[in-house]
Parts: sequence; structure tokens; C-alpha cells
Amino acid sequence: MIRLHTLTDGIALRMLERDGVAVIWLSHLAAAQVYRQGHKAVAEAIIEIADAAEREWMRGRNALALIGDWL
Repeated sequence: MIRLHTLTDGIALRMLERDGVAVIWLSHLAAAQVYRQGHKAVAEAIIEIADAAEREWMRGRNALALIGDWL
């Protein structure tokens, strides 16, 4: 099945590739900080990217688990 990535998914994938799984937690921390500074829309955008990164990470983990079953 072909899955078309949204812009958010693309950003999340690049961040995961560059910074690893820690980017998920760090993004949530960044979102909290900008929210406290009064930038609600920016915080929502960062959380959307963090959630996309987590989905992609979990999807990758599930794929690795399936491969491991074959080894």
C-alpha cells in the first residue's frame, strides 16, 4: 500500500533521521515552552510534528519486530 506523506510527516521523518527518537520528547518540551510564552498555534504545530514522529517511530519499530520474527 502506498502512503502519501503530509508535510508534517516529512518534517517528522527528517527530524527522526537526524536526531533519533529523542526528538519526540524534545519536541514536546519545546511545545510546552512556546505555549507558556503565549504562542499557542506554534505549540500546536510542534505537537503535531512530535505526534507524527512518534507514529513513524512506532511504525518502524513494528516493522522491525515483524522482521525479527522471521530471523
